[in-house]
Amino acid sequence: MWFLPAALPLLPLLLLLGQAPPSRSQSLGTMKLRLVGPGSRPEEGRLEVLHQGQWGTVCDDDFALQEATVACRQLGFEGALTWAHSAKYGSGEGPIWLDNVHCAGTESSLDQCSSNGWGVSDCTHSEDVGVVCQPQRQRGYVSERVSNALGPQDRRLEEVRLKPILASTKRQSPVTEGAVEVKYEGHWRQVCDQGWTRNNSRVVCGMLGFPSEAPVDSHYYRKVWDSKMKDPNSRLKSLTKKNSFWIHRVNCLGTEPHMANCQVQVAPAQGKLRPACPGGMHAVVSCVAGPHFRPPKAKPGRKESRAEEMKVRLRSGAQVGEGRVEVLVNRQWGTVCDHGWNLISASVVCRQLGFGSAREALFGAQLGQALGPIHLSEVRCRGYERTLSDCPSREGSQNGCQHDNDAAVRCNVPNMGFRDQVRLAGGRSPEEGVVEVQVEVNGVQRWGAVCSDHWGLSEAMVACRQLGLGFASHAIKDTWYWQGTPGATEVVMSGVRCSGAELALQQCQRHGPVHCSHGVGRFSAGVSCTDSAPDLVMNAQLVQETAYLEDRPLSLLYCAHEENCLSQSADRMDWPYGHRRLLRFSSQIHNLGRADFRPKMGRHSWIWHQCHRHYHSIEVFTHYDLLTLNGSKVAEGHKASFCLEDTNCPTGMQRRYACANFGEQGVTVGCWDTYRHDIDCQWVDITDVGPGDYIFQVVVNPKFEVAESDFSNNMLRCRCKYDGQRVWLHNCHTGDSYRANTELSQEQEQRLRNNLI
Repeated sequence: MWFLPAALPLLPLLLLLGQAPPSRSQSLGTMKLRLVGPGSRPEEGRLEVLHQGQWGTVCDDDFALQEATVACRQLGFEGALTWAHSAKYGSGEGPIWLDNVHCAGTESSLDQCSSNGWGVSDCTHSEDVGVVCQPQRQRGYVSERVSNALGPQDRRLEEVRLKPILASTKRQSPVTEGAVEVKYEGHWRQVCDQGWTRNNSRVVCGMLGFPSEAPVDSHYYRKVWDSKMKDPNSRLKSLTKKNSFWIHRVNCLGTEPHMANCQVQVAPAQGKLRPACPGGMHAVVSCVAGPHFRPPKAKPGRKESRAEEMKVRLRSGAQVGEGRVEVLVNRQWGTVCDHGWNLISASVVCRQLGFGSAREALFGAQLGQALGPIHLSEVRCRGYERTLSDCPSREGSQNGCQHDNDAAVRCNVPNMGFRDQVRLAGGRSPEEGVVEVQVEVNGVQRWGAVCSDHWGLSEAMVACRQLGLGFASHAIKDTWYWQGTPGATEVVMSGVRCSGAELALQQCQRHGPVHCSHGVGRFSAGVSCTDSAPDLVMNAQLVQETAYLEDRPLSLLYCAHEENCLSQSADRMDWPYGHRRLLRFSSQIHNLGRADFRPKMGRHSWIWHQCHRHYHSIEVFTHYDLLTLNGSKVAEGHKASFCLEDTNCPTGMQRRYACANFGEQGVTVGCWDTYRHDIDCQWVDITDVGPGDYIFQVVVNPKFEVAESDFSNNMLRCRCKYDGQRVWLHNCHTGDSYRANTELSQEQEQRLRNNLI
C-alpha cells in the first residue's frame, strides 16, 4: 500500500503509481509477511513479503536475530528463537524483494527497518532467509483488521460510497451503481476515471459489501457528464477544476480488501499546473448484490446451486456477515485453523457467501469454538478464487490445531437502510427498551410500537441484529415500566413471526391490518440486546458410546416418577412392583459461546426437589425422546428441570458454578455440564416400545427459554436399532453437523422439537 507525497515534481508516472527508486536506507511501507515452506510449523518457515500483489522472498545477507525478532512480532508471535540462512525452508519463487535488511530489534514491523529497496538484490533463491518464532502468540493478537493496514493518519482513506446518478439507481436499496466517492482527510472526493479498471471496481464493491462488479455503460454516463459540463450554472463544472475535488489515480489488483491497500495517488505532483483529471470524468462503478440483499424479484447474476452455496458457512456471529468459518468436507461440517489465516483468505469466504471483502480476519476462536473436526489449516488464497476450496491448504489434523485456533471473519455488508427503520425507547441503557419501527401506513411513513402477541426470542434476535446490537438476551412482552417515544405509542405492526434469519422485522411475516389483542401501551414488544451469548452443544460421540439398556425396579424410581422422567404408562403400574426398561446414556453439554449460560429465573424462583435434594433452576432444559422414522414420538424421558453446573473446565480455567449448598447455577464459557448414565432421569423410558428402527433425539433448551448465539446445534439425533433385548445408537450428530439437504426444514424441525408430528 502506498500513499504518495505531493512533493515529487520530477518523478515519472510509474513512480506516481508507487514504484519507488532504490536507496540504501528506504522505509518499506506497510507490508504483509508470511512464513512458508515444506513441512513447516506455523511459527517457522521461509520469510516472504507481499509487494505489488506478488509474494517474494528476503535475502539472508546481514539478516540476524534482531531482524527475525521484528518479523516474528509483526506476524503476531512474541519473538524469535533463531533464523535460518541458505534456503533451509526451500527456495522460493518470484522476486527477491528485500536484501540487506537492517533492524535495531525494537521496531514493531519490518517497514521501520532499512534495506536496499524493493527488488534491489544481488542474491539468488538459494539464499532465501527463514525464521523460527516463539510459538506463543502475542497477548491481544486476535485479528487482522483492515484498519491496521491503512497508511499514516495524515494520509488515510477512510470510507467509500457510491453516489447514484440515474433516477432508477437512486430508488434502489442498497445502492449498487453510481460515481465512486472516497473520504480522505474528512472530506468526500470523487475519483478520476482515467486508468480506472474492473479490478478497482471489484475492490470498491467489496468494501461496500458486494461480492462482485458488473460492466458499466460508460458511453451513456459520458453523455450525462458532458451535458452537465455544458451547463454554465453547473456547480459540478466549477468543482471539477479544483484538485481538492479529485482522487487523482487508483491502481488495484482486485484482491485487496480495502482501497487503502491499493496504489493511490491523491493529487498530481506538486508544481504541476495541470488539473487532477484533465478531460476525464468521475469513475462509475456497478456492483452485483449477493442473494441476501437482492430485491425479491431480482434474478441472480449467475446460476448458483444450493450445494455450492452451502460448502462454507458462518456460525455464532453477533452481526450479519460475521462468524466462525465452517466448511463442508465429506458431508460433515468442520472449522478452519487460524494458522496462516489472513484478510485475503477471509475475503474469499465473504465473497463466496454473497458479502463483500473481509474487514477483519479473526484468530483464536474469538467468535466461539466448535466441537467437530478441524478440516483446513494454513489456507493460502490469492484473492481471486471463487470458493475457499479452490485455495491451497493443509488438513487441519496435520499441524496440531485445536478448536481454540478456530478462525472467524467479519465481512463488509451492504447498507440496506434497515437500521434507520427501528429504534429502542425508554430503556435504562441503549441496548434495551420498547421496540419502535417505521412502516408505511396509508402511504405515509410512521413510527409506532410492535404488538407483543407471539413475540419471542426469534423475533427479538432479528430486532437486535437490525439495530446492530448483536443477540437478544430477552424478549419482553410486558413493557409498562418503559416509556415509549411520544407520538409513537400506537401499534403499527402485529402478528410478527420471524424465522430468525431475516435482516429486519419488516421482512418477517406479520398481519395485514394490524390486530393486537392487548391494545396499546403496557403490552408493546421490548428487547434487551447483548453483543455476546452462550451456545450449548451436546457431545454426540459420548452419547453414542455410552448408550445401554437397564431394567430398573419401580422401587428405585419414585423420585424419577415425581419429576416426570417416565412414560405415562408408569402411572398405571402397581407400585412398587415391576420394572421399567430404560435406554440410558451419558450427556456432556458444552458451552461453546462467548457468554456464560445462566438460568432465566433468579434464585427466588428456583424449585427445591426433596427427592434429589437440590434446586432446579430451569423448568424444561432438555427433551429426551424416541421417535419413529417419520417423527412420531413413541417414548419419552424428558428432564422436567435441571441443576446447571460446571462439571469440568479446560486446564487452567476455574469452575464458577456448582449446585451444592444453593450455589450459583450456570455453565461457564468453555466448560461443560456432564450427566452420567447412572443418575436419575438420564434416560428414555422405552418400556412400551417394540423392536424396530427409530430416531433417538435430544433437544437442549427446547423452549428457547435462554438466548443463545446459535439454536441450530441444540438438537442431537441418532439412528437407533432395538431388537427387544439390545440397543445400538449410530450416526449421532447435532442438527447442524451435516449438509443442508440431509437436514429437516426449519418448520419440520420446530414440529419435531414440540413433538407435534
